[in-house]
Order: sequence, then C-alpha cells, then structure tokens
Amino acid sequence: MKDISLIYKVAAEADEFKQIYELNYQTFVEEIPQHHENTEKRLIDKFDEENTYIIAKDGAEVVGMIAVRANRPFSLDLKLPDIDSYLPKEARPCEIRLLSVKEKYRSTFVFFQLCELLVSYCLENNYNLALISGTLRQTKLYKRIGFTSFGPEVGESDARFQPMYLTKERFEQHTLAFKELMKKKNSEPYTFLPGPVPMHEEVTANLNRIPLSHRDREFMDVIPRVSRTMCQLTNANHAEIVVGTGTLANDIVAAQLRRLPGTGLILANGEFGYRLIEHASRMGLTFETIKKEWNANIDLREIEEKLKSNSEISWVWTVHCETSTGYLYDINAIQELCRKAGTELCVDSCSSVGTIPVNLEDIYLATAVSGKGLGSYPGLGIILHRENIRPDASIPRYLDLGLYAMSDSVPFTHSSNLLFALETALHHHTGSENTLLGNEIKDKLIQSGLPVLGDGEYSPHVITIEIPAGISSQVFGDRLKKKMILVSYESKYLLERNWIQVAVMGKHNRTYALRAIKSLIQEYFFITSVRHEIG
Repeated sequence: MKDISLIYKVAAEADEFKQIYELNYQTFVEEIPQHHENTEKRLIDKFDEENTYIIAKDGAEVVGMIAVRANRPFSLDLKLPDIDSYLPKEARPCEIRLLSVKEKYRSTFVFFQLCELLVSYCLENNYNLALISGTLRQTKLYKRIGFTSFGPEVGESDARFQPMYLTKERFEQHTLAFKELMKKKNSEPYTFLPGPVPMHEEVTANLNRIPLSHRDREFMDVIPRVSRTMCQLTNANHAEIVVGTGTLANDIVAAQLRRLPGTGLILANGEFGYRLIEHASRMGLTFETIKKEWNANIDLREIEEKLKSNSEISWVWTVHCETSTGYLYDINAIQELCRKAGTELCVDSCSSVGTIPVNLEDIYLATAVSGKGLGSYPGLGIILHRENIRPDASIPRYLDLGLYAMSDSVPFTHSSNLLFALETALHHHTGSENTLLGNEIKDKLIQSGLPVLGDGEYSPHVITIEIPAGISSQVFGDRLKKKMILVSYESKYLLERNWIQVAVMGKHNRTYALRAIKSLIQEYFFITSVRHEIG
C-alpha cells in the first residue's frame, strides 16, 4: 500500500463527517465494544462539536482519523482523577481520541502521518502535550513514536486503556516523521508573493493526480462546474477557462475589442495599465488614453470629460487592482459613467478576483487568473463575459473567445491537473479571511512607521512599501529571503522604484503570517539603523 496518494487534512466537509461517524461506529462499536449497536451504524462522539478531526483520505474515502480537543474536562478526566499530577510542569495539554485506521491501511505509515499533522496542529495552537487513552493492544506502537504511559489502566474489562501522553520533544526523539516535519517547517519560506501564492494542501494533491484527457468525461464534467463557480464568485454571465496566463487572457480581450466599432479609452497609472496600452497597440486598436504617473489618481471627472468629448469612444479598458502599487479603481463608478455614455467597460481583474468583492454583471469583458487571489497554481487564464460570443474567423484561433465559448472552454488541449487544482482552490477560497489579515498587516506596518504606499482605499491584498533612499530594496529583499520570508521585489518595475510588496493571496496562517511580518519590521529597522550609523 503506497501512502503517497493519500491526503491528510482537517475534516471540513459534510461527507467527511458522515464517514467519520461511520468509521467511529466500525471501530468503537463493532471492533472495540465501547458503545451499543444501533440500526444507523453511525456513532457521533459526545464531544463532536468541540472536536477537530484530522483525517487521512484515499480519494474520497476517509481511511483514518484522530480527534483533538482542548476543553476540560477531558474524557480522561472522567476516568482518572487528578491527571495534572502525572504531567510535566508547564504542560498545556490537549486530548486526542478516536484514533482509527481502516484495516487494510494499518500496515502503512498512515498512523505516523496522522500524528505528523496532529503535531503540526498542536504547535499552531500552542499545545505542548497531547493526552490519549491508548488501547492495550497498541501500546507498543504508541511508545514507538514517543508516547509515555502514566497512571493505572482505565476502562471496562473488555475495553481496557492505558493513559499516555506525547510531547513534541519525545515525538522528535522517536520518529523520523517529526524530524522531517520540523525540517520542512524550518526550511520552507513564508510567502507573501502575488504569485505563486501559498496553497491549500489539497490543491497541491490535485495537481499531482494522474492526468486525464481533456475529452475524458470527468474532465468535461469539471470544467462547467469551475465556470459556474467563477460566475457565482463574480456575478458574471459566462466564464471561459483557457490554458495560459493573464497576458493571454488580456490578448483575447484585445482581439474581441477589435470587433467593436469606434475607438477606445485606456486608463493607466501603473505597470499593468501601461501593459493594457501595449496589448491594444499590438492588436492594432484605435484608442485614446488617460495616462498618469505611477500611483497618481485618475479622477472620475477626467474619465467623464473624455467620454463626453469624444462620442466615438465605444469601450473603456482598465485594470481593477493595479498590482504594481495596490491602487484600486472604482469600477462601479466607472461602469456607471460608461452606462450613461453607452460605452462598454472591460476590466483586467487578475489581482482583484478572489481577493475583494467583484461585481462583473454589467462588465462587457474581464480577465482573471488561476493563481493570485484564487489560490491555485498559475497557468489558467479566465475570461468573464456578459454576452454570448460567436467564433470569428478573422481572429487567430488561440485568441478567439467565441471558439472557447462554443466548445465549453475546450477547443484545444487542456490541463486536467491545473483544472482540478483550481476547482479545489475555489472550494477552499479564503478571500474574506485574507482581507482581514491584509488590513491587519497593513495597520501593523503603518503603526510601526514603515512608509506604506496609498491610503485605506488601496487593496489590502497588495501592500507596497517604499524603501528609503540609501537602502537598496534588492538588498532588503535578499535579506528577508535569507530569513525565509518571501516578498515581491525582484520585478524590474519594483527595483527601479526601490519598492517591495507584501501580497496576501492564497492560503495563509494568521499566526505565522504575523510572525513573519514582525521579522520584516525588525529587519527594516535594523537595516535603516545600520544606514544611519554608516551615514
């Protein structure tokens, strides 16, 4: 039995809990007679609402589990008085119960890997000791990974247990699994990049699935689900999923704009607004611009005056979140101006979809990507559109949005792995949580005195820090990288302006993120103090 294909996670889905109750019954009614039989063949633990279940899954099947809880009294408190007298001083205990692994998986490392995730969970929640009532037939296994026996045996005559506890130090001493876990924790950097972003472990697992043909029935079932989810997330009418990046998605938009009569208007006050101008120029589009210095405000009145002064303007194209600065355009207000002028609005929303609420209901065309705010791997572009679009033979095949729409997004070879990963990421989407975390990080940076670009109207997911003259952003970024903190600083446009960026996209752990930000702030003041001493 190979364990590499198994997924280890904290249970969260209704079907996972259903299987947990069934596995609980099989183990603690049928195998170990602790509870009475019932016709439903399900056993819901009395502490179910307080339990965190760590599970192993083989595909959709739950094959192993451990339950963790920290509220006293523990179930062991009810069996053995004065437990704390047996424990080390400074113990901050949690209790683990309901250990169960399906029989055919017991000769594998499933138990060890469940314990690995258990230790990780305990560390994240500041518990330093885990209690267990170990069944007597498995005490040898428990001791092998570091459990220590204490007190007398407990339980009924046909179901006897030995109280035991596990500390992270004992686990480290007794298992290679824990050493590998600690090595991973100490060697993996904390990521504040806008891409690739930190991902949920199930997203990574789905990328490693055996690839499917893009004509396979399972693949063809998934792609409309992903499209529907994207439409629900953005309020768009249609979504096409293409193999490529945001650059490809914007080229597809440019190709569609060539079909519209009249001229266009492009807004630019940063790197990605200026890239839209390049997209349009390369496609041979006719357009006007409102171009500003980086980070300069583009007032709504300027846009309104442009639209009034030229009745030939039939479309406006802008970014939503200008990733190079964090500047947020007021898309709703711009859409209202376009509506009054009878003009279509197109939006590059690659850094806003999945991070902040986005309403694309009336937007003619918009783009997004599988990475960034959606929390998956880069490699899929998403074009969201209001109208039904037909193929156009005058457009190169790979850029023909109508061809994708007619073929359910699959006119050409597609990537099942990227698609499955994206669907999983959408299922675990954490945009609102990241908004809270991003605002908290921005507040800490500002309160600490770091020069953060923009105001409260800027994106909480792209935080730009202006490094003072005399300090190289390259050197600062390199020093953070050595401390295992990854920020965005190596792009040419950031290096030219001596900026670094903290992006809060993908899967984040608040405790670790704030710890990394604390180190960033400390490093900032260290490097600035060194500059003053030298100066």
